[in-house]
Amino acid sequence: MTSSSASPSDSASAAADLAPYDAVLLLSFGGPEQPDDVMPFLRNVTRGRGIPDERLAEVAEHYHHFGGRSPINDQNRALLDALRAELRARGVDLPVLWGNRNWAPFVTDTLREAHEQGLRRVVTLTTSAYSSYSSCRQYREDLAGALLTLAQEGRELAVDKIRQYFNHPGFVEPNVRAALEALRQVPEGSHLVFVTHSIPDAMDDASGPGGDLSPAYSDQHRDVAGVIADAVGRELGRAVPWELVYCSRSGPPSQPWLEPDVGDHLRALHTAGAPGAAVCPIGFVSDHLEVKYDLDTEAHEVADEIGLPFARAATVGTDAQFVSALVDLLVERAAQARGQDPERPTLGARPPVRSTCPVGCCRNLRAERPAACGADWEPPVVAGR
Repeated sequence: MTSSSASPSDSASAAADLAPYDAVLLLSFGGPEQPDDVMPFLRNVTRGRGIPDERLAEVAEHYHHFGGRSPINDQNRALLDALRAELRARGVDLPVLWGNRNWAPFVTDTLREAHEQGLRRVVTLTTSAYSSYSSCRQYREDLAGALLTLAQEGRELAVDKIRQYFNHPGFVEPNVRAALEALRQVPEGSHLVFVTHSIPDAMDDASGPGGDLSPAYSDQHRDVAGVIADAVGRELGRAVPWELVYCSRSGPPSQPWLEPDVGDHLRALHTAGAPGAAVCPIGFVSDHLEVKYDLDTEAHEVADEIGLPFARAATVGTDAQFVSALVDLLVERAAQARGQDPERPTLGARPPVRSTCPVGCCRNLRAERPAACGADWEPPVVAGR
């Protein structure tokens, strides 16, 4: 399916396009701001999973490699500024809030402050483009937890969410440009190596709504990677070899996770005589720790060790087309909230993901928890009513 999005024709129509919402929420993973935050942050991330501090300390070294400060926070601040500027340019005057799942500003605190400011209906976008438990449903669970907590305080809020946007042209096309630029930095005939965060095989199998569209997580990445490789090949006038690989595995050795690992794959490419690798982190919207450490540090070190020419493509970050696409997705979701059927542009073979997740979508394999923004979500009863 391929189509293109239409820009609002004037400021008045752009402003009306976000009704009935009175605020936008950027919901992200969160990360430590200083060394003393690292272990408490990692305990938040792994809460309920029984992971000992000794093991968390190994992961903590990745953060201490960068001074104990996650790069994601400043990247979110930059994205917030870009979103606000794009909304202002379209004549939209709504507050753009920021909440995190695992570190300050926590989403519950952000929504509590929103309620105190008189805001009652919020549309959410997340810094994760694909479908799986960890990249979508867990965000919805944390939204549900926040709304349940606020309801117990007598605070009523309604929260919706934009669809996962992995195949939106405004996400895919900047990745095409980035892949092309990286490929031009390595010898002709080099491979495109598309990278995303690994997840357990069982989580991948449970991603998506079930049926023909599962496993959504790995299939979505393969579809996007194919679209990008085809576009790059058309630009260069030749077919470009490509593979989808993974980084940041964190489970026990006995648990199968998606493979191959990016470092192992670079070694295999070198053994096979590939002239180089352009590594494209299509699973990330900005230079998260996984990009800065797993790719720019560890994978680059592997490439240097074996003598394989290496270039890393940029993430979409605050690319103007990407930011505009996020606002288009907010407008799309608002139209749906008004009962309309807006155009939902995509690239590739997969259809657009539903904005309201179906029952059982990307289900939690450890324990069932309420998840907002889904067909089975029942807004909590506010205390005192």
